[in-house]
Amino acid sequence: MAKKLKLKIVTPEKMLLEEEVEQVSLPATTGEITILPDHIPLVANLSSGDVVALSNGEYVPLAVVGGFVEVKKNEGITEVAVLADFAEHISELDENMVQQARDRAEEIRAKMINKEDINYEHFASELERSLTRVKIADKWRLKKYRK
Repeated sequence: MAKKLKLKIVTPEKMLLEEEVEQVSLPATTGEITILPDHIPLVANLSSGDVVALSNGEYVPLAVVGGFVEVKKNEGITEVAVLADFAEHISELDENMVQQARDRAEEIRAKMINKEDINYEHFASELERSLTRVKIADKWRLKKYRK
């Protein structure tokens, strides 16, 4: 039996995923990384993108925005904890949600350009979340993955 990782993906709101997987690829701020069993201990910041776990030969993609990943060994088992500011499984993103995210991104851009509101940090964060949803949904639209 092949070795596996224990993967947990958590946001401030909920636990999104907790299962054993063969590998997981993540968007770190220094570039994409793939974690396999027996990976060295690691802590890294996450950027916006998709976290893709491979579980029993099926891809399990999630859109993430910010946070960090911790890789550690516990009694010989590699544990991967993803603590994301925002995360969502791709199957939750239907066409209507993607269109709403596009519209919201345009609305936020207009507010930032017109300087109607001064809370730039909030708008930048919301804009990044909307654009990530759109980008990742488009990327996985025609690919096979576990729902």
